[in-house]
Amino acid sequence: MTARRTVDDATDTRTAPDAGPARVGYGALLRTPGAWTFLAPAFIARLPYAMLSMGILMLITGAGGSWGTASTVAAVAAVAQALIGPQTGRLADRFGQAAVLVPTVVVHAVSVGTLIALVLGHAPTWSLFAAAAPAGASIPQIGAMVRARWISLFTAESAGSEGSAGSAGKVSTAFAFESVTDEFTFVVGPILAAGIATTINPATGLIAEAALTVVGGLAFAAQRRTAPARQTHRPGARRTSALASPGVRLLAGSFLGVGAVFGGMQVSMTAFADSVGQHGAAGTVYGIFAGGSMLAGVLYGVIAWRRSVQQRMITSYALLVLGCSTLWAMPNLVAVTVAGLVCGLAIAPTLISGYTLVETLVADGAKTEAFTWLTGAIGLGLATGAMVAGRLIDGHGPSVGFLVPVGGAGLGLLALVSLRHLLVAPGGASTVVAGSSELGGAPQLVGAAKG
Repeated sequence: MTARRTVDDATDTRTAPDAGPARVGYGALLRTPGAWTFLAPAFIARLPYAMLSMGILMLITGAGGSWGTASTVAAVAAVAQALIGPQTGRLADRFGQAAVLVPTVVVHAVSVGTLIALVLGHAPTWSLFAAAAPAGASIPQIGAMVRARWISLFTAESAGSEGSAGSAGKVSTAFAFESVTDEFTFVVGPILAAGIATTINPATGLIAEAALTVVGGLAFAAQRRTAPARQTHRPGARRTSALASPGVRLLAGSFLGVGAVFGGMQVSMTAFADSVGQHGAAGTVYGIFAGGSMLAGVLYGVIAWRRSVQQRMITSYALLVLGCSTLWAMPNLVAVTVAGLVCGLAIAPTLISGYTLVETLVADGAKTEAFTWLTGAIGLGLATGAMVAGRLIDGHGPSVGFLVPVGGAGLGLLALVSLRHLLVAPGGASTVVAGSSELGGAPQLVGAAKG
């Protein structure tokens, strides 16, 4: 792929005669007026997203429950999040982020508190499922809301003196930044939940998760100045879901495969490390895998790509399948770690490309919902991949568990390649927002608010 790196922030807004909008550096991105007012509380509020499953596992097993029960309860929470989360995103588009966030964090805190009380009281297993469902469903969709705020800020800039070229150049950089942040929280969150639970008592991991949700969620909701304008419903107009777009459905399906990679890798790496007598190394091995994705995300954000975003996603997804295909044959933990690093390098570019594409496929009033479908698909794939890998490992050993990542990613790639025509927005605009010059014409920020 042909690419050009930005040298420094001073050259961020320059474009080559035959190129689309230049990539904007991270420094320029973070100097966007108002950015830090929502980024700081968002970081606090999105940590719990990666803490909930680990917190549930530590609570139930620490209270004497089985791993089977603990993983199933965690899976129930993940499935509820995947199914209900997009609906809260849709409500945020319609009524505003604060109007949805405030009641959501309250429901989440109550649900998590109820789950803790039931587990410590040795309540029947079915009651744990009943509490885990609303706990997962009420996880604030902070990542999707942050991406919607970036779009709102850039749309306002494109209407001002900077013009649409500079704003379009910030879109992929912002999504790269968000992908790196997601990876960081998915590394830190489980470690934080496990560390608190093992240091104090099994319940404190979930207590910390609920506290961070409330504090971060309310602080984020209070930043109304940077929130996207809510989309008013015109009388007689039909409101459609973001999932009505075939392209969004395709991307959600492909993100299920990415989630299966996450879930399969977590369980299989832990089981493999345990099988060779190095259980304590599991966190390090998975951290290197996630660190590879973080590194790729950082590099992705400082490159101005000339290939279309559709091509980039298919290429990175193919590399993901290739990287995962070697894991099952690795003879020792060092080899698994190296193979995991290579596999991780393809994760962030795939996610960034997907989030960039979905922004171009839906109307302004459905962007938060669309982002949430992708995030929810990752969570659902993670839960499914972890459960399938666990069963394979129980029956055939840890190496067989690594077939789940390659299987999930392989199905996702097959869908992407065979249905790639669905990823082109009306008028072919999706390649413009990503910085491609293939279509010619003036660059523009796709999906800018009108009127």
